[in-house]
Amino acid sequence: MNEKLLIVNADDYGRTPGVSRGIRQAHAQGIVTSTTALMNMPGIERELATAMKVTPGLGLGVHLVLTSGKPLSRAERLASITGGKDVFPGLEEFLRILPGVDPEQAADEWDCQIRRFVSVTGKKPDHLDSHHHVTFFTEGLFSKMLLLAREYGCAIRIPHPCPSGECDGLPREFCGAVREFVPSLIRESGVYRPDRFIGTFYDERATAEHLTAILRELTPGVSELMCHPGYADAELLEGSSYNVPREREISILTAESIRNALGEHEIRLIKFSDLR
Repeated sequence: MNEKLLIVNADDYGRTPGVSRGIRQAHAQGIVTSTTALMNMPGIERELATAMKVTPGLGLGVHLVLTSGKPLSRAERLASITGGKDVFPGLEEFLRILPGVDPEQAADEWDCQIRRFVSVTGKKPDHLDSHHHVTFFTEGLFSKMLLLAREYGCAIRIPHPCPSGECDGLPREFCGAVREFVPSLIRESGVYRPDRFIGTFYDERATAEHLTAILRELTPGVSELMCHPGYADAELLEGSSYNVPREREISILTAESIRNALGEHEIRLIKFSDLR
């Protein structure tokens, strides 16, 4: 494939009303083509209904979660993850308990999240990815993600390969294993996915200069660029360490110079559903 195709996916849809509004703006006025919804967040039904009404061209997927908010399954069915509590552990605690996490329990909860998406939207998600990239932490978790993607006929995000040479966004200690099991399991599954993942447009590197460099250096094939636009409302400021920088992402993703760079480098924007 000689064409340069780019999916620009905004994570965390539904995290707060301000995040959802910022993602819709980054699509309507900028280069965002896709987003993934946190189906266990309060008000997600309203936010998805709004997206389908005012941004019908925005691709919608499910942001599988085990490290934020409350589970949709009963607590006793997630004992290896929640310890019987009615709330997910944070990322640091999840990493501590990871050796004992039962992939079957994780898959049951993820299926609840996907089924809720289908119930709310009336359609299957166009792709799956995960909050804090938890689906890539172990071979067992990734295998369950692939099975769900096959069941629902949707694409997935991949954490490798990345142009940076790292596994963008993943804790460094997992990268070696990811390089081993991801390619072989994907080949066996036949699940749709991009050719590469770009996760460096984040925090201090979420700048116009870095995004321009990403676009300039994009190679032929399908790439996914992860981003996190949003408005830092009171709920986000209270509940997330990544808050105000999301507003900077909106301004960059909607900038005329960035839209012009797509044309200059002959990049065509697509959604995950286009991979079919």
